[in-house]
Amino acid sequence: MSAARADGPGYVLLEDGSRFDGLLCAAEPSDGRLGEVVFNTSMTGYQEAVTDPSYAGQALVFTYPMIGNYGVSARAMESSSVHARGVVMREARNSTDAAAAEGGWLDWLAEHDVPAITGVDTRSLVRHIRDRGAMRGGVFDAETTDSEALSRIEAEPPMNGANLAAGVSPREPIEHGGEGPHVVAIDTGIKQSIVRRFTIRGCRVTLLPCETSAEAVLAHDPDLVFLANGPGDPAALGHVVETVRAVIGRRPVVGICLGHQLLCRAIGLETFKLAFGHRGANHPVKELESGRIEITSQNHGFAVRPPGGGERIDTDRPVRWETDFGAAELNHLNLYDRTVEGLVLRDVPGATVQYHPEAGPGPRDAEHLFDRFVELAA
Repeated sequence: MSAARADGPGYVLLEDGSRFDGLLCAAEPSDGRLGEVVFNTSMTGYQEAVTDPSYAGQALVFTYPMIGNYGVSARAMESSSVHARGVVMREARNSTDAAAAEGGWLDWLAEHDVPAITGVDTRSLVRHIRDRGAMRGGVFDAETTDSEALSRIEAEPPMNGANLAAGVSPREPIEHGGEGPHVVAIDTGIKQSIVRRFTIRGCRVTLLPCETSAEAVLAHDPDLVFLANGPGDPAALGHVVETVRAVIGRRPVVGICLGHQLLCRAIGLETFKLAFGHRGANHPVKELESGRIEITSQNHGFAVRPPGGGERIDTDRPVRWETDFGAAELNHLNLYDRTVEGLVLRDVPGATVQYHPEAGPGPRDAEHLFDRFVELAA
C-alpha cells in the first residue's frame, strides 16, 4: 500500500530569503530534510539521480519540466535508498502505465519519506542558483513562516567542510562475484552502475568502508584500488587521502568523481568548490591525447585546481605538473568551463576522471574507460 502523500500549498526557500511557491506532492516536509539546493539538467534518470549517494545532503531541482512520467522500478536503483533530501519539479507525474514501471514516482518518494514539490518555476529557481551559487534551503509547507523556515536553514551545516561519506559507506566489506582482476574499492558512496561496469568485465569487486586503513586495503591483495564517487567536501576526508597516499605506487589506483578529487589531493593538489557544480547528462569533455569529445554524465560540486593555482585551464595541451608521486598529466578537460576533468599519473600506475563514465543515467560515450581501468589491473 502506498504511503499517504502530502498535498496543498508549499514553497522552496533558500538561505538568501528567495522563495519559490508550488504544491506539495510526496512526503510531508520535515526539519531533517534540508540541505544544499542544486539542479540537474538530465531529461531522464530521475530515480537513478535521487538514489545516487552523491546527492546526500542535497535537495535536487530538476530542470526538465516533466518528471515521473515513466514511473519507478527496482532496476533503476543506484543504491538501496534515496539520498536526496528533497525534490523540486515544474510538473510532477505519478504514472504507472510505462512498460517497465513497478510503481508511481510520487508514491515511491512518499514511501521513502522524501518531500517533493511541483508547480515551481524551476527556470527562475535555476537561474537564481546560477547567478548566486548553490546554497542551503529546503521544501516547506505553507503553514511554516518564512522566518521560521530561514532559521531552520541557517542551522543546517554548509557543504564546505562537510564529511558526508561516512553516512553512505558500508559498515563491513561487501563482495561482488567474479573470477577476474580483484578491484578493491574504498566505498565513499559508490553507485551500483559502477560496480556493474566492473563485474560485467569479469572483475571481482570488494567494497570497503571509507575508514579502512591502507594496510587493511592492501591485505585484500587488490589488483586495482578504486576510489568511488560520493557526497561532501573532499577536503574533509583527510583520513581517506592519507590511506590513498600510502597505497599509490604499491598498487594501481583509479578514481571517479569524488575519487578523482581524493586521488588528486593525495598527490598534493588542491580542490575548490564550484559556484553551482556540474550535474546532468550533457557535459562535453575533451580527451586531450586523441582530441575526441565525449558527452558525459556528471554530478559534483567540487573540482581540482590546475597547475599554478586558479580554477580554469587556458590551453588544450596535455599539460604536466610535478606532484609528490612524479608527473601528473592533464588528459581530460571540461569544455563548458575548462575545469580539470581527468589526470593520468606518468611515474606510477594511476588515473582519474571527474565525470561518470558508467552513466546511470546518461550517455555511454566514455564507458570504454573501464576497459582502461581493468588493463591497469592486469
